[in-house]
Amino acid sequence: GPLCSILVKQFGCRFAVMLGGLLSGLGMVSSSFCKSISQLYLTAGLIAGLGSCFSFQAGVTALGYYFVRWQTLANAMASTGVSLGFTLWPLLSQYLLEEMGWRNTFLIFGGILLNCCVCGAIMRPVGSLPQSPKPGGEPGSRAEEAQLLNGASAPHSMLQQHTTRTTCLQVLQKYLAFDIFCQNKGYQVYTIGVTWMMMGFALPHVYLVPYAIHNGVEEHRAALLISVIGLINIFIRPLTGLLSGHRIFTGRRIYLFSLAVLLCGLSNFICIISAEFSVLILYCVIVSIAMSGIGALVFQVLMDVVEMDRFSSALGLFTVLESITLLIGPPLTG
Repeated sequence: GPLCSILVKQFGCRFAVMLGGLLSGLGMVSSSFCKSISQLYLTAGLIAGLGSCFSFQAGVTALGYYFVRWQTLANAMASTGVSLGFTLWPLLSQYLLEEMGWRNTFLIFGGILLNCCVCGAIMRPVGSLPQSPKPGGEPGSRAEEAQLLNGASAPHSMLQQHTTRTTCLQVLQKYLAFDIFCQNKGYQVYTIGVTWMMMGFALPHVYLVPYAIHNGVEEHRAALLISVIGLINIFIRPLTGLLSGHRIFTGRRIYLFSLAVLLCGLSNFICIISAEFSVLILYCVIVSIAMSGIGALVFQVLMDVVEMDRFSSALGLFTVLESITLLIGPPLTG
């Protein structure tokens, strides 16, 4: 998150997307040569994951600059790609594993992810936003650099340490948006709420198939449940974008988002009723509708509460916090 914010600020969204595609492809291709799980942690986990973060975060940031009137619909259409991945990725993975083995599967996935470089290359460059100069900051820093180059003496060491601490705090505020988090109550409440939500948001994708198999559903039918969620998302997310983009919901999208989160949480009680395949299909339909609303609006609401000139930094802190709870959610549930 923060590292991507720095890349976007310094080099633009286009460069960050292309670098992310390169890292993702490199991580997947390297995984095909791995000989242990620990090596896969480095290649498929760290390298490919870092690349995916760069491409995703920079792509979301670019949408805020490209679209104004149809921004909500653009976010919904872009997030439809996630649903398409949920639908096709499990089926493609299973087919490739059975026909070509896991090493060749990683190679093919690496080639697919390298297309992010092509997507980044055709993105229209976004002009950098003007940054307000800090009064007195630049001359002072140049004077300090001159002192360091000329060999600053010991009495200046305390001043240098203070300057270093101040610079670190300024970097954290600029790229991690701690100042926005402390001053903007809307951003603060929304970030904490989404962070808490993410602890359980991904659990259906992790436990639904094992839960169905454990209760007697055939393995291929159980795997179909995730594809059902992704397929419904493909059609519902654009509709959610059109609906929330209506002028009636201007300034009120947070209420639609809250309704989708409430429906997503309550839908899990359906699994308590029965574990039959027909009941689980009903659960997938309801939870996919709720997830469509969440996926289509989560970044749009963030754009509503934060100014676009600080959006990349705000998104960096936002993704860091939600990723932490997204990571610890499955282990906490056992």
